[in-house]
Order: sequence, then C-alpha cells, then structure tokens
Amino acid sequence: MRRAGLRTRVAAGFAAGALALSTSIALASYQFTRSSLLAERERTAVRAAYFDATIVQAGLTGERPDIIEVLRSLDTGGDRRAVLRRDGIWYARNVDAGVTTGIPERMQRLVAAGTPAVQRIRADGQPAVVVGVPLSPTTAYYEVDSLQELEETLRTVALVLTAVAVTTAVAGAGIGWHMTRYVLRPLRRVGDAAEEITAGDLSARLDPATEPDLARLTTSFNHMVDQLSRRLERDRRFAADVSHELRSPLQTLSAAASVLHRRREHLDDRTRTATDLVTDEIARFQTLVNDLIELARSDQPAERTPVAVGDLARQVCRGRGLPETLVRVTGPGTWLVDRRRVEQLLGNLLDNAVRHGGGPCAVRLTAQDGTYRVEVDDEGPGVDPQDRTVVFDRFVRGRGAHARGGGDGTGLGLALVAQHAAAHGGRAYVVDRPGGGARFRVDLREPRC
Repeated sequence: MRRAGLRTRVAAGFAAGALALSTSIALASYQFTRSSLLAERERTAVRAAYFDATIVQAGLTGERPDIIEVLRSLDTGGDRRAVLRRDGIWYARNVDAGVTTGIPERMQRLVAAGTPAVQRIRADGQPAVVVGVPLSPTTAYYEVDSLQELEETLRTVALVLTAVAVTTAVAGAGIGWHMTRYVLRPLRRVGDAAEEITAGDLSARLDPATEPDLARLTTSFNHMVDQLSRRLERDRRFAADVSHELRSPLQTLSAAASVLHRRREHLDDRTRTATDLVTDEIARFQTLVNDLIELARSDQPAERTPVAVGDLARQVCRGRGLPETLVRVTGPGTWLVDRRRVEQLLGNLLDNAVRHGGGPCAVRLTAQDGTYRVEVDDEGPGVDPQDRTVVFDRFVRGRGAHARGGGDGTGLGLALVAQHAAAHGGRAYVVDRPGGGARFRVDLREPRC
C-alpha cells in the first residue's frame, strides 16, 4: 500500500486537529446551551404552574365546585395542559390524551405526600416537563408543559454546530495544505538544486539568506556540493590526464601495427595471427581510451540546441551500415538536446545491439508530455533481470554478453548512455521487448522554461 505524501499527511493532521477542536467546542456549546434552555424552561413552567395552581385553589372553595370549569378558566395556551387529581379521581379540561398516564407514579406519591415536584417526561411521545403542586391532602394540581418547540430548537442548534465543525475541519485542511506548500518550498529548492547537479550543473547552490531557519541545511548542502564538485573534478582530471598520456604511445603502437598489418601477407601464419591479434587489441585499447576521455567530459552540463533527431538517427544508422528504415519518429521531430551526446548515445545503443543483441530491429524516437524518449530494440535473448540494475555501470557487462556476441566491448558504452541521459535530467534502463529481445530505453527531460 502506497503511503500518502508528506503534504497530504500534514493537511490531514490539520483537518483532524481542527475537527477534534471544533467538535469539542461544539459539544461543550451544545451541552451548555441545552442545559441553560432546559433550566430556563423548567423555571418558567414552575412559575406558570404555581400561578395556575393558585387560581385553581381559589376556584375550589365551596361545597360543590365545578372543577372542569375551573380548569377551563386557566390561560394555558397551546403548550400547557392542566389536570387535577382530587380524592383519587383525575379531572382535565379536555379529553385526557395520555397526559395522566404519562405522570410517573413516584411523582404522584411524592406530591400526594405534600411535596412539590418537577420532572421531565414524554407525553404522547413528545418531550415535556410536568410540575406537581399539592393543594390539600386529597387534591394535587399537575401542569404538563410541552418541550417540543425547545427540542426542535436544540436540533437546529446541533445541526448548525455540526456544520460549523465540518466547515472548520475543511478550513483546517485548506490551511494545512497551504502552509505545507510554504513550508516545503525550501525543500523543493533543495530538490531542484539536486536535479541540476544530477544533470551535471555543479554550480547549483542554495542561498542561505532565503530561509534563515534552514541556514544549517543550506550551508551543509552547499558544502556537500563543493566537496562533490572538487572530487568529481579531481577524478575527471585524473581520467583525462591518464587518457591523454596513453594516447601518444597508443598512436605509436597503432602506426607500428598498421605497418605490420599492411605486410601481413609476407609473414608466416603464426606471425600473421599475432599481428592480427595485436592490431585488434590496439584498436580496442584506442576505443577504451576515447571512451574514458568522453566519460571525463560527461559530467559537464548538456549544451542544448534544436536537433532534427530523425535525421540524426538515420545518419548514425548509415554510419554503421544499418538500414534507415529502422528509425521511427513520433511527435515533434525537433528536440532541444545536446547533439553530440545524443549522437553518441544512439551510436552506443546500436553498437550494443549489434554486438550483444543479434542486431537492432527498431529505433523509436518519441516526444510527449515533457519527455524525449529513445528506444532501441534488438533481436537477442534479452537481458537477465539480475543484470538490469548494473548493466549501465562502468566496466560492467551482463552475463549474457559473452554468450550473445563477441567480447570486444569496453564495458563503457552503456555507462556513457546513462551519463548522457543524466546530463539531460533523465535516465536509461532496459526492459523486455514484446515478442522477445531487449528494449533499451532512454528518457531525456525537456528543458524547463
């Protein structure tokens, strides 16, 4: 399972924190609001019940009072319902629609004992508060006040607080996303500088004044690049010096071998064989020295110019006696690349296919989505999966190289391909060709504007 990116995780953390905080505040606000409203409503219900109880008690004077008429004289509105229990009999101003059955037995006993009581109940499935007021040892007045309107108000408050909590979480995620963009900007600069260095621009540095809080990282990065630049320059100079020093004796050996080769018909068989062997090895040695010199130059930045890659690829094929029909171009045919590097890159891939892959069968050049892609297919047995990670290293040849062709390579051809790809901000790798064989693929990145 792929792990979410740092920016996503930070934004999710901000959202979770904002949601937790807003939910806690919303719950506390809801509980406080609910308690306050219920307490105020109960106080109002008690005041109204005592006021009405006073009226009822005054109306019950006399020998045979009209209890129903007394109850109907009360101004209870539409939310309050009044009932009276006298000598064990319930009296109500209207038909008793479950009001008396909703009054708890315990509360009835408490009021009958002369103690006023208040309790929240559900009458007819609706929330209500009932107030019991004892009027005499045989008479108790009850008033049931509906809380339906209050419950709807609390439901609305809960919905509003929930919406506020969700909105706060979304806002927290947005703030986190924006803040991570700002926080990660210095790291993005480090990444851009690293890419430039990988592409061969060893002059890329970070400005310590841009982000004072990251001054230590910036200084350490620049120091590391300075050390790397000095080491690469030292290694490059050593390779170049050695290669140039080898050129002079090699030229002398090559000239002497050329004289022997021209006179090989006058030599005996053993001497002729030795002459051919010396001539071939000197030629291979010269190729090796040239490749070493090229490797010493390969760390330099790519010098990009507009190049008609189709014409260049066909020219490289002609120079090796291969048919131009191998070349297929898809997309724009003009690339902004280093012509010398791309020419050598194509030549090395074709030489590798001829030497180790049974010959090339296709050369594809594609430009799409900011990437230039070079693909060379061969008809050999392919590259062993264990070799694919190291075949582009210097002086490394796959285990199948000797089985697929001659062993006259220098082991530097594919290393140069990888170096030229890196100089263009890309990479080189090998995959299986559908139908058999190997497909060497090089991706070159278009220059940033």
